[in-house]
Amino acid sequence: MFRVTWNKIQVSLRFMKTLLLISSLLLVSVVGLSQSSVKDGAFIVVDRELHDFGSVEFGSIASCEFVITNTGTKPLNITSCKGSCGCTVPTCSNLPILPNGTYTMVVKYDTKREGPINKSVTIWSNSVNEPVKVLRIKGSVRPETTIMTK
Repeated sequence: MFRVTWNKIQVSLRFMKTLLLISSLLLVSVVGLSQSSVKDGAFIVVDRELHDFGSVEFGSIASCEFVITNTGTKPLNITSCKGSCGCTVPTCSNLPILPNGTYTMVVKYDTKREGPINKSVTIWSNSVNEPVKVLRIKGSVRPETTIMTK
């Protein structure tokens, strides 16, 4: 059978102490690194990256909102935002979004074109995490219905 000696127990205890010391040092260094990488600067976060309109009626008003939050330490300045074509029109703020502040960007789509919607809105800002952020809208516009009269 196994024979345990005092020497083996001491070696095991020394090994465990060394392992505990190394683990503690690793933990302290990881915590130190994570705290040094605090979001210094503007940091853009959007509530979602895609809005699905589903099926919308031809000629109706199709608009949606994206909530933009600055989770950084400095004001977030949106320098520009543009739709991928003239039928997609976002509203941009000229005012900075303060740290922990939010802005609701409205995106309107011209539904006078029937068929699928697959467009993008690009936001340019001073954000340190994503200076160029792309959001998408999708869906479809049903064909125009006409009523025939006699």
